[in-house]
Amino acid sequence: MLFYRSALPLSRRTLNLIARTIRAHRATTGSRWRRLDPATQALLVLVHRHKGETFTQVAAGFGVGTTTAWRYVRETTALLAAQAPTLEQGLRRARRKGRGYVIVDGTLIACDRVAADRPFHSGKHEHHGMNIQVVAAPDGEPLWTSWSLPGAVHDTRAARVWKIAERIEGAGLLGLGDKGHVGLSDVVFCPFKGRGKPQWKKDANAAHARLRSPGERAIARLKQWDILRRLRCCPQRAGQITRAVLVLQLREAG
Repeated sequence: MLFYRSALPLSRRTLNLIARTIRAHRATTGSRWRRLDPATQALLVLVHRHKGETFTQVAAGFGVGTTTAWRYVRETTALLAAQAPTLEQGLRRARRKGRGYVIVDGTLIACDRVAADRPFHSGKHEHHGMNIQVVAAPDGEPLWTSWSLPGAVHDTRAARVWKIAERIEGAGLLGLGDKGHVGLSDVVFCPFKGRGKPQWKKDANAAHARLRSPGERAIARLKQWDILRRLRCCPQRAGQITRAVLVLQLREAG
């Protein structure tokens, strides 16, 4: 096997966040000895999550067993996901920054086919995966991500499961959604559907698209982490992984 030096486009403060989280967890659980120190374990997790390297690859690179690498990544992901902001916290963050509205969008976290794959197939994307709802600020900053639902679940239904519209209204804000959220709520404004629309509806749709386009950038930022482009683990873990990535992304943005 060949080894080489590489780099991650991440700041040291992101590494320090994970290392502190691991160190605190070890102190709480009374863990006496681990093969890797907190900082090295944190780096292993970042390599796996950001670059998408397999457990076999990161295990070899860090001199641990594959099972140990898997355990380190799973443990750290759960610890980070627990730090993810709630939707109410994300909306309060938007209010503090003087935002009058937020952007609601849904994305599919692709996954490999599974034995009972019908519930995971998204007709919209023509792919198997998990539905994740994302709420972003008007400048494209991700504020909150949901837990996961099977890819066959429509965005409107998913938003109702997580009570997104009610929480936006409770925060005194408005929402902008795409055509997948039509009919969700009067609080979430969506573009007009159908062909042969009058000019005023076309103009309204164009203005709506300009306002909500940064929401696509929020999802793109999350999917810069290679692990979210295609999951090769249990699909049900998509929400936890996405929320862990959100914590790291917010930390990276400062």
